[in-house]
Amino acid sequence: MSWLASLQLDYTRESDRSVARYLHNGPLRILQSLYPEGDAVCHNVLVHPPSGLVGGDMLDMQVSVGEGAHGLVTTPGATRFYRSEAGLATQQVHARLASGARLEWLPLEAIAYNGCDALNRAVFELAPGAELITWDITALGLPAADLPFAQGTFRQHLEIPGVWLERGTISATDTRLMDSPLGLAGQRCMATLVFAAGSAIAAERSERALACARDLLEASSLRLTAGATSPHQQVIVLRVLSPVTEPAMQLLRQVWAAWRHEMWGMSGTVPRLWNL
Repeated sequence: MSWLASLQLDYTRESDRSVARYLHNGPLRILQSLYPEGDAVCHNVLVHPPSGLVGGDMLDMQVSVGEGAHGLVTTPGATRFYRSEAGLATQQVHARLASGARLEWLPLEAIAYNGCDALNRAVFELAPGAELITWDITALGLPAADLPFAQGTFRQHLEIPGVWLERGTISATDTRLMDSPLGLAGQRCMATLVFAAGSAIAAERSERALACARDLLEASSLRLTAGATSPHQQVIVLRVLSPVTEPAMQLLRQVWAAWRHEMWGMSGTVPRLWNL
């Protein structure tokens, strides 16, 4: 039996408060809105009770952030793509940000289990003046548990229409990709952190963001397999390769907090769930 679940999540600014409203179909929920930073930023936890996907399953999330609203979304655990014998398992999000909106889309990692056939797709449309911080963290198997990603296919798609498109297919049997120094070099966690804007980012802001990211990289145990760059005037990217998820996640959280401070003048208020 396949799970087909959908969610429509809408953020609006009402007086000085960012408010979340949602509709859902199937096993996909938004928990209570939290305001640990005050009314301006609405924190939400996205829950998928089955916790994993198999062939034929689809999670479809549509998000809108209205003018001046600020939403932060995370998840309580990893998204698990299990062995698939009945076709593609898909998780997709399509977010639209109005002028002056901010969105932080920060799910925990996606795990590609042995034998999976998976697509993880994210599209973010940003109006002029809108800004986004998002990350994508993928674990290929569970090396620490002796559960390697030896068979299967994992597809990734990250897009900001007209600005940025990143798309790739990871086949577990492609040894040149998985183990070559020009590929993943035997690392089994890939992580990307993105700051994006609907308008060109001022050069001085971009340089500050890159400088603080690179300072944190130099102090990290992953400094030889991580880098920060601005490949487009509307995009700043941090990339990390790691043998397991935890060091990559730690580095991304540090840079996320630094970018929040440098780009928005905000503290790195950690979602409560991350402290559990």
